[in-house]
Formats: sequence, structure tokens, C-alpha cells
Amino acid sequence: MLDILTSGAAAAGPPAWTSFLPIIGMVAIFWFLIIRPQMRQQKAHREKIAGVKKGDQVITAGGLLGKVIKVDDDYVELEIATGVKVKAVKSTLGDIVQPGGKPAND
Repeated sequence: MLDILTSGAAAAGPPAWTSFLPIIGMVAIFWFLIIRPQMRQQKAHREKIAGVKKGDQVITAGGLLGKVIKVDDDYVELEIATGVKVKAVKSTLGDIVQPGGKPAND
């Protein structure tokens, strides 16, 4: 009787690599829904900041609004009020805004 149980063909289970399919699927979903769009957004922001030029109005990451007076490789000089100039790291610029509108302090 024991020979019958052990000599019978054992049921073949699924291959071991199929247990990794859900993990691979989750990584693919995260890549296409979260990581890839964020990388595109960062690339667009870097290109926008690299293209900043004299006369542009920018907002820094700290919330300062100023007009670009001078542009270097790593720094920009901003005029945040009449006669008030500050030097900011170029990578901390948040956005380039359209000139116009009334400043908040006027």
C-alpha cells in the first residue's frame, strides 16, 4: 500500500517564478503611475529653471517673488523690492511667473 502512494505521480505545482508575478506587477504599476510622471515633471522643471534669463519674474522655494537681475551658472541675483537685491541658488527657484499684476505689498 505504501508503494502505491509513493510510486504514484506527484501533482506538479506551479513553477516557483510565478510567485513573483504579483510583485513584478506592483512594481510596474508604481513605475507607470507614480515614478515616471514624477521624473517627467522634474525634468520639465529643470529645463524651465535652466532657461531663466534676465528680466524674468520668479518665485523662490521660500516664497520670495523677485525680478532676475543677473544669472550665473549656479546663482541668480533677484531684486525683491526697489533697491533690495538678494542672491539665490538657481536650483531653489520654484517657478517663473508672468510679469504683470499687482505686487502683494503695494
